[in-house]
Amino acid sequence: MWIEKFEKLNRRLSGWAEWIGIAGLLLMVVITGIDVIGGKLFTWRLLGAIDIVTLSQIVAIAFSAAIALIVGRHIRVEFLVDRFPRRAQAVVNSFISLLGLVLFLLIIWRLIVLGLSFQTAGETTATIYIPLYPFAYGIALASVPVCLIFLVDLIKSIAKAVRT
Repeated sequence: MWIEKFEKLNRRLSGWAEWIGIAGLLLMVVITGIDVIGGKLFTWRLLGAIDIVTLSQIVAIAFSAAIALIVGRHIRVEFLVDRFPRRAQAVVNSFISLLGLVLFLLIIWRLIVLGLSFQTAGETTATIYIPLYPFAYGIALASVPVCLIFLVDLIKSIAKAVRT
């Protein structure tokens, strides 16, 4: 069925995004290590370490969100919904998926607007002047697979509600 192929494609896309998130996490660890070791042993601090670590956190979180959603590593409160009949569960899950989809579409839209604002204003980090607009666009791009996951969940939940 086409939905399984779409899920497989989205899983692959989310896996690639996860590697970008892992690279951001590793960069954060390396920069923090260099800064701490340099500061403690050699009384030398890495210029812009805070800027790099902050931006690396953004990359790590944004690009790993989709895979976290796929594997179920996000917060989900199910103790009440699990007691509902199957059709009611499907309706509630449809509503939640719709809300998630709308939320992330709004997030993408506002991040693109923010990126344009950063780009036209020339916003940069405080110490080493890294432009901020690519990160706003990057978070928007990383949110696309999340939207696709919510879309697939919405379609599956609606089909389950109709079928049940």
